[in-house]
Amino acid sequence: MNPDIDTAWRSLPRAWGAPVLRATVRQFDEDFQVVEELGFTPEGEGEHLYLRIRKTGWNTADVAGWLARALGVRRRDVGQAGLKDRHAVAEQWFGVHMPGRHPDLPPLPGGLELVQAVRHRRKLRTGALKGNRFILRLRNVEGDTQALGRRLLGISRGGVPNWFGEQRFGIDGGNLAAAARLFAGDKVADRHLRGLYLSAARSFLFNRVLAERVAAGSWNRVLTGDLMTFSGSRSLFPADASTTADPRLAALDVHPTGPLAGCDGVSPTADALLVERRVLEAHTGYTAGLVDYRLRAERRALRLSVANLSWRPLEDGDWELSFSLPPGAYATAVLREVIE
Repeated sequence: MNPDIDTAWRSLPRAWGAPVLRATVRQFDEDFQVVEELGFTPEGEGEHLYLRIRKTGWNTADVAGWLARALGVRRRDVGQAGLKDRHAVAEQWFGVHMPGRHPDLPPLPGGLELVQAVRHRRKLRTGALKGNRFILRLRNVEGDTQALGRRLLGISRGGVPNWFGEQRFGIDGGNLAAAARLFAGDKVADRHLRGLYLSAARSFLFNRVLAERVAAGSWNRVLTGDLMTFSGSRSLFPADASTTADPRLAALDVHPTGPLAGCDGVSPTADALLVERRVLEAHTGYTAGLVDYRLRAERRALRLSVANLSWRPLEDGDWELSFSLPPGAYATAVLREVIE
């Protein structure tokens, strides 16, 4: 009922075999750069002020709180397209509801830089992204760099398992431990924290189902009864006899899905259902807790396509790795298939 972080992340199987390199990732914040790519172009007018901010050493919630205070608005009037790590250089979008006002933003504190300010007619909602572009510096690289090229080429063609990353579970799995206490009866008044704990529980269960499929070699192929989804879509359709030969499966446009546990929702059938049932029944404390909190069951693609993948050597033997991922995907899902 209270799995540790090794079960949640470190001991997960690898789809592409043992890592081909050893390297240091994120020795400095600037080694990990991420740029949000909006799924639309702001219109230039409207009652919502969109701010594109480059942050270093700040988490997203703290930036949103500073903006609310600096602009004299309520915290709930500041939204963001996504969440980004504190220990990174991240360009991300914030939206502030400010009808009819043309504020002068005060000087930004250290670690924050205003890249762009533009108006838009509609509120900026979480998830309103086309994706994220990552530029990573790998230091102290040891191993066969030619093997790195072969591994990355395979990943660009076949994708990687769509894991929830280690940060989802908190430091040393603390969010999972808190979820266990929550389901055991602890009260958590802070709605944001409660949401983090519930998300950690769901992410753990999804990763366990995905781990079962990776170990069996079925994370990137169709099982009888699978529910399928399209890249960039939440729509679902049941697999049938033609799905295995569907060229969209090989093109990484269609993927089998796994469970985001909760109540109601739709479920797979046949072999896919048997796999999920076997995993979830081993963690009934979490599944029952999520139902008690009335989280609606959803589905998530088991496979993650990696776009615009490139790599190049830098000075001093370092390497730069860059790629684009869709919203909700984790760069660590790519890195763990490449480096130790």
